[in-house]
Amino acid sequence: MSSPVPITIEQLETPGRRHAREIIIKGAAFLAALVSVLISVLIVFSLFREAWTFMSQIEWAKTWGEIGWFPRRGIYDVPTLLVSSLIVTAVAMIVAMPIGLGAAIYLSEYAKPKVRKILKPTLEILAGIPSVVLGFFALTFLAPNVVARIGGDAGGSLMAAGMGVGILSIPLVASISEDAMRSVPRELREASAGLGARKVTTTTRVVLPAAVSGLVAAFIVAVSRAIGETMVVFLAGGATDAAIFNSSPFDGGLTMTAAMASLASGTDSVVGEGLTFQSLYFVGLMLFLITLVLNIIGNSFVARVREKY
Repeated sequence: MSSPVPITIEQLETPGRRHAREIIIKGAAFLAALVSVLISVLIVFSLFREAWTFMSQIEWAKTWGEIGWFPRRGIYDVPTLLVSSLIVTAVAMIVAMPIGLGAAIYLSEYAKPKVRKILKPTLEILAGIPSVVLGFFALTFLAPNVVARIGGDAGGSLMAAGMGVGILSIPLVASISEDAMRSVPRELREASAGLGARKVTTTTRVVLPAAVSGLVAAFIVAVSRAIGETMVVFLAGGATDAAIFNSSPFDGGLTMTAAMASLASGTDSVVGEGLTFQSLYFVGLMLFLITLVLNIIGNSFVARVREKY
């Protein structure tokens, strides 16, 4: 039996041409990352610059407690946009979370492989429907056939917009939740079954608690998606470029994203009082900060409760 041949450091070193190719690929990847970071920094900088102009010149007393959001007349009641956005987000989560989580439980724990192969792509098709289509669906079907039957307006309303956004968020919740549940080790399910637990007990007492970090991540992502949705609330929210303060989901209202879209649309876009244009960036900054805080809270919670197997 021949003795093993020792490997030298020279044999382990990367050949010259291959090493040069690796350097080029590494440099190209670094350049792409650097460009993406610079673009993000420029966007945030332009957002803060215009928003600061608004914040430094506005009379803050006029941003709280006024009759509504009328930027072209110099009336910037922030609660008008915040409350409408929260109502739409709450309705969207009431629609999306039970349906999305139920779909995820079925696909992960109960569906046979053949059924799952059909249902999951079908569910993901819903995510590919353009939001403008769902906006018209919410305005022309949900508003007269659902919202009007429970006491709302047959036209645009925050309830119709929330339902539309909720339908839009279902595939997101289902997909992330299902991935989180399927990542739970099979050994936990087998141990639970070995102790005589029923399928539903294993699902609710073992799988769901083990996947809670992923489920919370799905919730945070869905909330961020809902509060940042534009087209559905723009079409089905029942407001134009201005709105009075409204706390009822059955009436029309103006969310933050809809306010930005409506203010910047039309032939006379962002024309009005002196700070009308800057108010658009101020609303964008609020939206950015809300989404940022939500993601920070979500990441902190997920990092704290995450189980490593």
